[in-house]
Amino acid sequence: MSEFEEPGLLLGNHPTYLEKEDNMNIIINGRHLDITPALRDYAESKVRKFEKYLSSITEAVVTLSVEKYRHKAEVLLKANGIMIQAEGVTGEIYSSIDEVVEKLERQTKKYKEKQISQRKDSKAQAAPQQPVETESAAEVKIIREKKVAMKPMTPEEAAMQMDLMGQDFLVFTDANSGNINVIYRRKDGDLGLIEPA
Repeated sequence: MSEFEEPGLLLGNHPTYLEKEDNMNIIINGRHLDITPALRDYAESKVRKFEKYLSSITEAVVTLSVEKYRHKAEVLLKANGIMIQAEGVTGEIYSSIDEVVEKLERQTKKYKEKQISQRKDSKAQAAPQQPVETESAAEVKIIREKKVAMKPMTPEEAAMQMDLMGQDFLVFTDANSGNINVIYRRKDGDLGLIEPA
């Protein structure tokens, strides 16, 4: 074992699992990039600071990759069934980490502000139900499949989760009815909610 290796850590293109005395588990992956101890320590220190914004973070997945001259850092934070995701792309991996951390700071602050305003305003209003417009396609092909474990949530929480993930729609289980619902961003910028009849 070299002086840089620690028991239980995998270096290189394999995931690096880091678990300290706290509850946040940090997983660092490298794609087309060897994760050096200095790079691992830098990414870990940057991600650990989100514990002061969200004390309930259970896991952070950091993916660092290089594609030609593009250095990309992606971070996914998981906390109480909420996922916050961001990515940064620059010409250098350390600046990509800094960029993604800045984006995550803005998102976590926005999330905390929304949580505080929701607590103050206990009268939450559901998003208006809108009909879905569909277009027929000659051939439909599924190119990506994704499974996500989510806690039941209200439509307001689902809208916040959708914004935090930077998505245009979110499938979720309604906390009140237990039904599967879809919340989506309409072309006019408002939100739509699809509920089973």
